[in-house]
Amino acid sequence: MFKITPIQDAEAQKKYAALCGISAREGFFAYAMLDTDTLELMGMAQFEISAEVGYISELVPRIGYDDFEAMFILGRQTMNFIDLCGMHKVKASAVETEERLLRAIGFKKQENGEYFCDMDGMFDGKHCSGHAVDLNKT
Repeated sequence: MFKITPIQDAEAQKKYAALCGISAREGFFAYAMLDTDTLELMGMAQFEISAEVGYISELVPRIGYDDFEAMFILGRQTMNFIDLCGMHKVKASAVETEERLLRAIGFKKQENGEYFCDMDGMFDGKHCSGHAVDLNKT
């Protein structure tokens, strides 16, 4: 089992980012995914919310860790938080984040190379709005 928790301390964000092989982004929101038994880091997300769009800069596992389904849940939780903040459009970077994961959580690659997802209706519980994903096809 695992839990997803906000990282609210800049030093903890730097530590977790280093364990994931990335740099901490000052001023960005961050989530840590921790094993509930050991509190060992499994992965993290860094993101921001502007007036126009949400942006996920990194969605990465800890170095040496590989659990696609857990990373899928971390990605969707990050998107849900952005959606709950009132921003229903989100972009993501494929520089650090695996493209397969971005596609699985609902992003589509645009002609300009950016990854984009319209989350309108994605988390309202009424319907999937075409956001259902077959993990076997990603």
